[in-house]
Amino acid sequence: MREQATSSAKSLNGLDQLILQFDQALRTLVPGASTARRTTPARGKPEHELTGEQRQHAAALMRINHTGEVCAQALYQGQALTAKLPDIRTAMEHAAQEEVDHLAWCEQRLRELDSRTSYLNPLWYGLSFGMGAVAGLAGDKWSLGFVAETEQQVCEHLREHLEKLPREDEKSHAVLNQMLIDEKNHGETARLAGGAELPMPIKLGMTLMSVVMKKAVYRL
Repeated sequence: MREQATSSAKSLNGLDQLILQFDQALRTLVPGASTARRTTPARGKPEHELTGEQRQHAAALMRINHTGEVCAQALYQGQALTAKLPDIRTAMEHAAQEEVDHLAWCEQRLRELDSRTSYLNPLWYGLSFGMGAVAGLAGDKWSLGFVAETEQQVCEHLREHLEKLPREDEKSHAVLNQMLIDEKNHGETARLAGGAELPMPIKLGMTLMSVVMKKAVYRL
């Protein structure tokens, strides 16, 4: 349903586009509204006993990853809205669908850890959507370059979280490992499609924004 709606966006008028984007934002931000196409990698993994501190820490890390997927949804939606070439738009839609899986997996894991998603998700969605739309307007090579750099930074923080998660939390490890595989593929696809290397100031700005997001979402 989501993919069909996104695919038809280019044939709609301005008001229809606005309504569609609002609907997609709600699907991303409202808990329980996203449905994964793939079964969670955590399925079948044992649920080991965690201490209260371990559970709280694992939940905070998974909350950060969930917010990262909210940002990814917004980024891809913004880019798909403004990307100029149909094949680029299609690539954005495919990547966005895999990010829906990640979003749903992280949300499910948060429920299992008796936790919640971040209160700040609407803020990060809006910022990321705007960045994606600007990247799309800048041209497809820059839009793809932005995706490639984003995915590289996401892979770095996923590796960091895999190190920080309690070893006993096999379910969260399984989810993040599959996410890492998917994000690597997204970044490589963007580069092979002609993504340009971003200027260092933009990379540093993206890194700084990521650091601020992680610190805020860990608690909120």
